[in-house]
Amino acid sequence: MADKTLPETIAHQLRREILRGKLAPGDSIKERDNAAEMGVSRTPMREAIRILAKEGLVILRPSRSPIVANPSLQEICDNIEVLATLELKSAELACERATDAEIAGIREIQEYMEKVYDDLDAVDVFEIDMRFHVAIAQASHNASMAEAHNAYLSRLWRARFLSAARKRSRDRVLNQHRAIVEGLVARDAARVAREIGGHLEHLSINVRHRFEEDALALTEART
Repeated sequence: MADKTLPETIAHQLRREILRGKLAPGDSIKERDNAAEMGVSRTPMREAIRILAKEGLVILRPSRSPIVANPSLQEICDNIEVLATLELKSAELACERATDAEIAGIREIQEYMEKVYDDLDAVDVFEIDMRFHVAIAQASHNASMAEAHNAYLSRLWRARFLSAARKRSRDRVLNQHRAIVEGLVARDAARVAREIGGHLEHLSINVRHRFEEDALALTEART
């Protein structure tokens, strides 16, 4: 991560802690304590927290410590609808506009993920997965769309990670990624849209199931 600024590096580490559940929804992020734990000053820590707040992972509060966001099912579903629109359109544009080198780069990410999937932990695999989708959005050659895609992808990082962790369907994920790349190589927008659509459909299903399971667990805990 040598190309990242210190606040970006800190934000990356905090983001992973949120994904792993070390910082759970509703938890406060103590600026002083976290800065001391990471061996950095409070200024880059404050800037890192602002980065996560822009991504929707953290909520800032006046005169109080920020907390890890805990979006409702409706908020997550609304974001998924927007993300799906952006991913499908950017993939369509990528089929038209991506250079051969860009498609080769996307294939490299897919092949690398396939190679290391069983050896890395869930967060590392997840980050490779997100890099794959970001590369497709960037290959649309529509900077505004790629920026919007990245913003909504960031908001859904925790939901997508929990979805993947809930039912880590190795073969399905890798087969879909492989089919997406084959569609890009063939400039077959319909095939790419079909595979990405399936990807996002499983996200919606898993998110809803996760909320249902959490609600059931809460009810059982109260009885």
